[in-house]
Amino acid sequence: MATTALASRVSAVRHFNRFYTRAIGVLQEPWLGGPFSLTQCRILYEIAHTENPTATVIRNRLDLDPGYLSRILSSFEKRGLIEKTPSQDDARQAFLALTSEGRCQFAPLEERTVEQVGGMLEKLSENQQRQLISATQTIEQLLAPEAKQRTSGVSYVLRSHQSGDMGWIVHRQGVLYAQEYGYDEHFEALVAEIVAKFVQHFDAQRERCWIAEKDGEIVGSIFLVAQSKTVSKLRLLYVEPSARGLGIGSRLVTECVRFARRAGYKKMILWTQSDLDAARHIYKKAGLRVIEKKPHHSFSKDLLAETWELSL
Repeated sequence: MATTALASRVSAVRHFNRFYTRAIGVLQEPWLGGPFSLTQCRILYEIAHTENPTATVIRNRLDLDPGYLSRILSSFEKRGLIEKTPSQDDARQAFLALTSEGRCQFAPLEERTVEQVGGMLEKLSENQQRQLISATQTIEQLLAPEAKQRTSGVSYVLRSHQSGDMGWIVHRQGVLYAQEYGYDEHFEALVAEIVAKFVQHFDAQRERCWIAEKDGEIVGSIFLVAQSKTVSKLRLLYVEPSARGLGIGSRLVTECVRFARRAGYKKMILWTQSDLDAARHIYKKAGLRVIEKKPHHSFSKDLLAETWELSL
């Protein structure tokens, strides 16, 4: 039975491989109608997107035969596409970089690749795109467990809110604040009240919600709402534990401050609790200061509320 099951799974993986190579045109030579093969494009990509790469680094990343890689790099150098700078620490190594001609020839390939993948994604709904990205991450993490650590510095993006985000924010904040601070369901109810009011009275000229995404998943958010004509209020900053340390929280607060100034507010305020040390550090770094403290009992806890302020 085990052998039969394995054979079936091998067949399924091979079927997926054939499908995916057709979908992205791996068998096309040259790649995407350009002057390079797929392997050559991958090498150029690594040189373009890696800081001070060496032939050893590229060989290990792409699992290429040393002699084969050496021949390709030599051809690139003869064509004036790359240049080598000897390493001062190891005379046997040289750093690789694209020349201006190399960047000129690589740019359209990069653009066509983005267009190709973008075209595939545009055919899918937002939910289907999220499912696809999640599936690719699962495949990578299962087949290369070190991939998660290797890509931990991948950049994130900020976007405006869309359908489904508000429910996600309420759910995740309810879960996280219960796990990390022991807040009960009354905190989740407060978050739900805030986001409902935001949606019902949203003024796009003076209010904003930013959603942080990394690898297609929501990893943080923040709101800026109108308290009055001259006062804005920062609300509901949160960052997923898996994305902390990337500067997302500071970036979200910075975007709030920038938007508030452009919108013509004179002041920004926020309400938080004294036990939320990470958030308080971000607020202080952004220039806000505590102007009031008040003890209260909320969310099943004895808390010290703080009101912070920033003159814009």
